[in-house]
Parts: sequence; C-alpha cells; structure tokens
Amino acid sequence: MNLQDRFEKAAETIRSAKAMVVSSGAGMGVDSGLPDFRGNQGFWNAYPMYEHLGISFIDAANPANFEGDPAFGWGFYGHRTNLYRDTEPHRGFQMLQDWAAEFGQDSFVATSNVDGQFQKAGYREDQILEVHGSIHHLQCLSPCSNAIWDNDETIPVDFDNMRAQQVPQCRHCNRPARPNILMFGDYSWLPDRTRGQEMRFDSFLAQHQHESITVIEMGAGTAIPTIRYMSERIGHRNNATVIRINPREAHISGGHIALPCGAVEGLEGIESFLYP
Repeated sequence: MNLQDRFEKAAETIRSAKAMVVSSGAGMGVDSGLPDFRGNQGFWNAYPMYEHLGISFIDAANPANFEGDPAFGWGFYGHRTNLYRDTEPHRGFQMLQDWAAEFGQDSFVATSNVDGQFQKAGYREDQILEVHGSIHHLQCLSPCSNAIWDNDETIPVDFDNMRAQQVPQCRHCNRPARPNILMFGDYSWLPDRTRGQEMRFDSFLAQHQHESITVIEMGAGTAIPTIRYMSERIGHRNNATVIRINPREAHISGGHIALPCGAVEGLEGIESFLYP
C-alpha cells in the first residue's frame, strides 16, 4: 500500500470513529521548530556546550544536577522553559481539534512531552495526560511537601556555560525548586498531578470501551517507548485503530496504519482525503 492509499485509509478510520486519542512524543514539536534530540548528536546539535563538556541528554536531564549545582541544573531546564514559552504550536494541533469537532468525537491527549504545547494550542487542561509531567509546574527539590505550583519564574540562562542566572526557590522551605518532570534516575518527582490526569484518561477510555476509537500517534520513537506502548495497548481493543505518524520508526503490526512522515505532513495527507 503506497502512502496516498494509507492517507485515505487513515481518513476513513477517523471519519467512522466515535472517539479520538491524540498521542505524541518529542517528534511532535519538530514542525514547531523545536530541536530533535534523537541520539547524542541530535542533542549536542541543539546544545553544543554540553558536547564540549561530554554531557548527554540523559546526563543533563537528571535531578542530581539540582542537588550538586542548582544553577547548572536549571541551565538546561531554564533554557527549555524559555524556549517552550516562545514556541508557537504548528497547525497540526488545530487540525486535530477541528477534526474532533467536525465529526463529533470526544477526544483526549496523551503525551510524553513536557512543553505544554497542547495547552498553548487551546486544548482543555482536563483532556490532557502528561505522562512525564510538565516544565510549567514546579515542586520542591527535597521535596519538603507534596506541593506543586505553576512555574511563573523568570529564568535567564547564560548559553555559553549553560548556567541559570536565577534559581527558582521552593515556596515553602526556600530551598531550590525543580521542574515537576520525571527525569532520568529520578528519586524525588511528585506524581500527584500526573496521577490525576491518568485517572481522567482511564475514565475516558472506560467511557468509550464499546465504541470505535482512533489513536493518532505522532513523533513517538523507540528510545523512550512510553507513548508507543500506550498507543499499542489501546490498539489491542477490537474497536481501536492506531495511526502511527513517524518519519523513521513508523512500523506497527496488527492491521494498524503506518505513515512514514513528519507530523504536519502526515496530518495534511490525511486531511486531503478527510472531506470527500
């Protein structure tokens, strides 16, 4: 089946569904201009200073940095905070909302991204599951309590040495704060906010367990396969179809649909057949 035939099949699947799950990994943001961290070289292309220091993405995204040197820990996450605040979601975000509205479908987002782009694109807070947390929320590093609060901090970063010039503080004990994000080797992440989202997502799936459901997955790779596994788990239902959009790792079995392209290209290809 060629790509155009796959676009047409995906469009037919979406039109006939009663509910939609939008699942996404880091590749979803590439069309918005966010860097692709695929492999160390991809990370170092975005952050050459870390290559000079011999620091990988896994090393940079580690809570130990906040314990030993909070300004260095916040260098990476402060820059990411500022970048996400400045980034405008690409048109694919709106396309998905339009499809759900056009075909009267209940929808939910499940994403491993911590960038808050779905909220910025106008998705309701109560229809989003952020499985790894959000950079737009903070918690105590210790933590001294279970408190999670909005990240309204200004965090200037010296890009030459990747050090934050201001370190956010815990509102309760005045020790350093950290993003409410599940990092590599994490030991102090507070999951309460994400667990609440998971409960709403589980309720959504239960509500539609006897109805046809389409999972539209974008930019979810195999390096950290959380989203891929989630999509496939839903896809095991008799009434569910997964549309996997991924330029390098689109393979999926079981009668689902693989679209080897980027997010916007894939969505535009589907839309070209969506309104006959």
